[in-house]
Amino acid sequence: MAREIERKYLVKHELLPELSNGVKMVQCYLVRSEKFTLRLRLADQKAFLTIKGRSSGISRSEFEYEIPALDALNMLKEFNPGNSVCKTRYCIDFAGHTWEVDVFEGSNSGLITAEIELNSEDEIFELPPWIAQDISEDPRYRNANLAAHPYQEW
Repeated sequence: MAREIERKYLVKHELLPELSNGVKMVQCYLVRSEKFTLRLRLADQKAFLTIKGRSSGISRSEFEYEIPALDALNMLKEFNPGNSVCKTRYCIDFAGHTWEVDVFEGSNSGLITAEIELNSEDEIFELPPWIAQDISEDPRYRNANLAAHPYQEW
């Protein structure tokens, strides 16, 4: 079973380095339940179907599969999931780790988050100066929840 262990933070946007080479992403949630979410992601002319289990602290099970982009577009037409998250993702290397910085758009604009994937829940790492509050365990900031309850409506 694949495990995703990550920490998520709000970002002090004024302290971010210059962002470049971002990847635009659209994420739609085909199924949201207490046990798992089924996500469809379109990014950089590629598509992925991802199943994420319920969080336990900062880790959860995750299974991700690349699928043909045309299949993803057909799924969107067929199942019309409605709520989605649009963002641009930037990767920033800092102190031996890659941070994924997401700049949200649409009804989530104004929100910028940063995630770091870890090898264990107790892994020690250095925080960049542009990191603010730890939101790893705040369910409002999960992308599936942002799709249903956008940031600008809080």
